[in-house]
Amino acid sequence: MTLALSELNKMSAAAFGAAVGDTFEHAPWVAEAAATKRPFATVTALHDAMMGAVRAAPRPQQLAFLNGHPDLAGKAARAGAITDDSRSEQASVGLDTLSDEEFDRFHRLNDAYKAKFGFPFMICVRRHTRDSILTRFERRLANAAAGEFAAALQEVFYITRLRIAAKVTGEGMPQVNGRLSTHVLDTHAGRPAVGIAVELCELAGGRAHRIASAVTNADGRTASPLIGGRPLPIGRYELRFAIGNHFRSRGIDSGDPPFLDIVPLRFSIAEPEGHYHVPLLCTPWSYSTYRGS
Repeated sequence: MTLALSELNKMSAAAFGAAVGDTFEHAPWVAEAAATKRPFATVTALHDAMMGAVRAAPRPQQLAFLNGHPDLAGKAARAGAITDDSRSEQASVGLDTLSDEEFDRFHRLNDAYKAKFGFPFMICVRRHTRDSILTRFERRLANAAAGEFAAALQEVFYITRLRIAAKVTGEGMPQVNGRLSTHVLDTHAGRPAVGIAVELCELAGGRAHRIASAVTNADGRTASPLIGGRPLPIGRYELRFAIGNHFRSRGIDSGDPPFLDIVPLRFSIAEPEGHYHVPLLCTPWSYSTYRGS
């Protein structure tokens, strides 16, 4: 259930805390501090005030706050002994279905990270693929303590911004969602390519996992974005376009089997809140792409 910002502004401090206090893991003091800053003109201002309370807290309180978060894919998560928000976030990238070998890898990384920095590894998993999470986990282990503490608070910003955006509605919503779209242009005919089957795969662990499929319409576009309404997970992807049938239906002989049948485009996403438009421009014998807008 979502709450209107206008209603939050009118609530008692206790009701305000009960409504949004769980946004920051096991830290009701964040909402208590933010309640004194009301009224908020925008949802973004609400989140900024809550994050400001965290950044203004004494270092020991910040450290205790970070330590209130569960390990990523840790034993508590596997046993279900974490908050509902953390559980759903970790499940969104499959961290609840790890193999024993994968679980052991996360366990080793968690132990090494906490031994070095004194708090759990923080990352907004909804902005990443599983491969991206592991890459950053290993990369950030090499950071200096001061830089990593700042990185952890920045990840808290991303995590809680998504939680607030899901919980509160009103003016000035924070930008939390990205969009991945495509279109196909038949440059041989000089018009949009209709009826092209499109598949989107995430490349992870040396394999391609299909995550979306669509068919192009009269404008050569899919009816809706291939990913939308959520952050674009950082990672590597492949779009597959079945253009062979399209040119056969036009009576164009490009060989049997056709010279180009399924066209794969491999690309990476690095901006979770960005717009990636990855089109295909094709003839029976050639193709090209670019990052559009």
